[in-house]
Amino acid sequence: MTLGWGEALAGGTAVACGLLIGIERGFDLRDLKPGTRVAGVRTFSLVGLVSGLAGLIAHFGQALAAGALMAGVAAVLAIGYAHRPGLSERPDATTPMAGVATAALGFMAGLGEPGFAIAGATIVTLLLALKSELHGFLEKLDEQDVKALARYAVIAGAVLPFLPSGHYGPLGAWNPQRLWLVVVLVTGFSFLGYVANRIFGERHGTVATGLIGGAYSSTAVTIALSQRLGSEERAGAEPAAIAFATAVMYMRMPVLIAILATRVLPAISVLLLPALIVAWGAGFWLYRQAPKHQGPAPPGNPIALLPALGFVAFVAGAAIAAKWAEGRFGQSGIAVLLLIIGSMDVDVAIVTLGTLAPEAISPLLAAMAISGTAIANMAVKVGITLVYAGRKGISAGLAMTASVVVLAVMIGLAWTRL
Repeated sequence: MTLGWGEALAGGTAVACGLLIGIERGFDLRDLKPGTRVAGVRTFSLVGLVSGLAGLIAHFGQALAAGALMAGVAAVLAIGYAHRPGLSERPDATTPMAGVATAALGFMAGLGEPGFAIAGATIVTLLLALKSELHGFLEKLDEQDVKALARYAVIAGAVLPFLPSGHYGPLGAWNPQRLWLVVVLVTGFSFLGYVANRIFGERHGTVATGLIGGAYSSTAVTIALSQRLGSEERAGAEPAAIAFATAVMYMRMPVLIAILATRVLPAISVLLLPALIVAWGAGFWLYRQAPKHQGPAPPGNPIALLPALGFVAFVAGAAIAAKWAEGRFGQSGIAVLLLIIGSMDVDVAIVTLGTLAPEAISPLLAAMAISGTAIANMAVKVGITLVYAGRKGISAGLAMTASVVVLAVMIGLAWTRL
């Protein structure tokens, strides 16, 4: 066999993988007593080199010889850690597994995938170096957080890859993979907002709760803040946080539309921009008037399997209704349907819009219908604020009403252009 620059690059990458991981392991284990450390920077570099040679040999068709070399590396690591002097009763498996990872990455480099190998080595090194940060993050979690993470993993990873893509069901309205992708997106958006609220909301107070919580459910945040506001002797930063949650909702809608119905993005951005400016302005004004308060506990974790199934059923029903309205009434019927659906859930209206063909409804009319759903949603939140907070919620109610009035004016102006 003839060796060239490609093989030299593969072998050098294998050594680099071992060197990179070995430096981190050697630094982390530098305080161990002499003779108790099995592998450091030199050993990890040699593991990478031998594994890279095994990959090169396998690449040239000598699979048995390559297997024997890899088995020898695994045996050396196993014997070394099994007979380590001063072995504690509960030994750490991190370094042995790092050795296994180094061997696997070196072998991949030798097989002709140096880019994959060095990328993997950097990820392994990063995970090893972030030991204290990862442990600190785990200490902040509670049982409900872990359950929510497991549920979202099922939603995103155990279902989506196995769903077919195509037109199924009544009127060919269902694309199973796209329907479930919507669930992954919306629940993922909610989960990220919840995690951010858990990390930053408690640290930075009520306004952070409104800002971050509005990214996943401005209605839930409004309920939580209004209840707290109604139970206090005097108003704090809650009205400002409610106004900020509204502003974030006006930003969240275009983000979902950009993902699911891109053609409508320019029109709805023009309609929502004045309302967004008013909501932010009202929030800042209320914030300047408010005393500093600590953040309330964020609303309950939004990730659960049954609500996710209910959401996809709602979306599936809306998709059938939209197909039927398209064939029966044309784009005006679709606009009315989106407005009705959005009064119950703005996300479902946006998702339904994303399932339609581009020619089914004009972007401007679709933007008007979706914006109308925001008005209905805001009316509900104004009522919630006044019911729970009473007089102390008037300022927040006025802030939301101001943005609604501006949005209604924009919809009226858009109507004259149809």
